[in-house]
Amino acid sequence: MSEVFEGYERQYCEISASLSRKCTAAAALDGEQKKQKVSEIKSGVEDAESLIRKMDLEARSLQPSVKAVLLNKLREYKSDLNNLKSEVKRITSPNAKNVAREELLESGMADTLAVSADQRGRLLVSTERLNQSSERIKESRRTMLETEELGVSILQDLHQQRQSLLHAHNTLHGVDDNIGKSKKVLVSMSRRMDRNKWIIGSIIAALVLAILLILYFKLFH
Repeated sequence: MSEVFEGYERQYCEISASLSRKCTAAAALDGEQKKQKVSEIKSGVEDAESLIRKMDLEARSLQPSVKAVLLNKLREYKSDLNNLKSEVKRITSPNAKNVAREELLESGMADTLAVSADQRGRLLVSTERLNQSSERIKESRRTMLETEELGVSILQDLHQQRQSLLHAHNTLHGVDDNIGKSKKVLVSMSRRMDRNKWIIGSIIAALVLAILLILYFKLFH
């Protein structure tokens, strides 16, 4: 990009900003002070027009690719300068104060409406958040009730299982008692069988001894 064009561009931006401030200040002045300020503004507008012409000549002397970009920027500056000229005409018109007052009133009403709209928007957002919070609370309560019902159901199942275990324990205890009794009966029967074996053995031994004695007496007497 052309350094010459950039130099003109910086000067124009400085003049444009200065003219905007001076127009704002001139709108609030009267008499000679206003005339002096308007004279300064008109002089600044002439300088701005001169810079616009210089930028136009410089842009048209460059390569086509750069030229197109600079001419687009130049159109924006020309539009800005036209706005400044319109502002100067408004300030120098006889009813400038009334126009300024109306603009201030319109600006105030616009600000009020903007604030009201902003407050309404924030209120709607707050209401929406409250509704969302209420829905979350309802959902949490519903989840809590479902969890409570599930807990009660689990406790009931555990109670039933405990009763079943107690019943099984009692049944096993009864079986243990029966097994103990059966064991005692078997031990008693085993002892009786052993005693009977000894008795039978003694009887057989006595019979054998008696037979031997009888045979002895018959054979030797």
